[in-house]
Amino acid sequence: MTDAVPFIRQWGLLRKLTARGALWTLRELADDFGVTTKTIRRDLDALSLVGFRTEERVGPHGEKSWRIETDSILSGLVFDFEEATALYLGRRFLEPLAGTPLWDAAQRAFRKLELGFGKQALTYLDKFATAFHQTAVGGSDYSARGDMIDQLMIGVEDRCVCALDYQSSMADSASIVHVHPYGFVYHRSSLYLVAFAPHRDQLRHYKVDRINSVNVTSKCFDRPSDFQLADHLTGTFGVYHSNDPPHQVRIRFNQDAAQYIREHRWHPSQTLTDQPDGSILVELQLTDLHEVKAWVLSFGAKAVVECPEELRKLVSVDLQSLREFYK
Repeated sequence: MTDAVPFIRQWGLLRKLTARGALWTLRELADDFGVTTKTIRRDLDALSLVGFRTEERVGPHGEKSWRIETDSILSGLVFDFEEATALYLGRRFLEPLAGTPLWDAAQRAFRKLELGFGKQALTYLDKFATAFHQTAVGGSDYSARGDMIDQLMIGVEDRCVCALDYQSSMADSASIVHVHPYGFVYHRSSLYLVAFAPHRDQLRHYKVDRINSVNVTSKCFDRPSDFQLADHLTGTFGVYHSNDPPHQVRIRFNQDAAQYIREHRWHPSQTLTDQPDGSILVELQLTDLHEVKAWVLSFGAKAVVECPEELRKLVSVDLQSLREFYK
C-alpha cells in the first residue's frame, strides 16, 4: 500500500478529532471512514508518533471516546504583523485549490485574519496585493466541484471502484466508466484522476473537469503495493502516459531561446548542453511524445527536433497542416 491512502484518511481523522468539542468512539470513526476499528487504532498510533496528542475519554458507562488536543500546538503559534500580512496577501495563490478541503480550511483561516485586521487596514493592505499577480490562462475552476472531489478522494482512500460519468474529448457524448482510483495529479492548473481502467486493462488519466458525476460503489479493489504516482509519471512530459519504452529525445534551441531554456527545469531526466554557436541542446527520456511535440511547436523556428524520427514526423505533420491554413 502506498503512503497516500492512510495519509488521506488520517487527514480526515485530524479534521474530525481537532474540531471544537469533538469526541468520537473508535466504532463511530470506523463506520464513518468505512474501515475496521483496528485500522483507526493504527491511525491514531501513527498520529501520536508524529507528535499529535491523542486523548482518551471514558464516559459514564465505560465507553471510550477520542479527541486530539491542539491547545499545546496552537498556543505556541504566534504570528507577528509581518507574518500575518504575508499569509493574507498570499491567499490568492491558493485559488487553484478551490473546491478541495484544503481550500475550505484556508478560507476559514483568512476570514479570521480579516476580522483581526479590520476593514480599514485590509483596504490599505490590499494595495500591496496589486504588486503581485498570478496568471491563470486556461486554469480550471473547481469551486463548484467540492462534493465530487470528496467522493473521488473517498474512492482513493477506501480503494472502492468508482463509476464516472465521463465526457471524453474524443467522444460525442458522455459514458459511464468503472475505474479503480489511485490518486490525483495537479498539472497546469487542472486536476487529473489517475485510475486503473479494467475495461482498458491499463492506467488512465481522467481530467476532473470532464467528470460529470461520481458514484462510489461498495466493490473494493486491490492496488499494487509498489505503485507510486511520481514513479508512474517519470516518463511523461506532463500527464500523457505511455507504457512504451522511453524515447531518447534531443531538441536544439537557438540562441534566442537558450537563456529561457536554461532558466527552467523541464524534466527529471533532462541534460542541457551549451553549443559553440550559442544554441543549447536538450536531451530527455520520455515514453510519450505528444506533449513534448506541443512544447516544441510553441517555440516556432527557435526549436528543432534532432531525434527521434517519430517526433520529427509528428512536428512536421502539424506544421504542414498549419501552412494550409495560413496560405
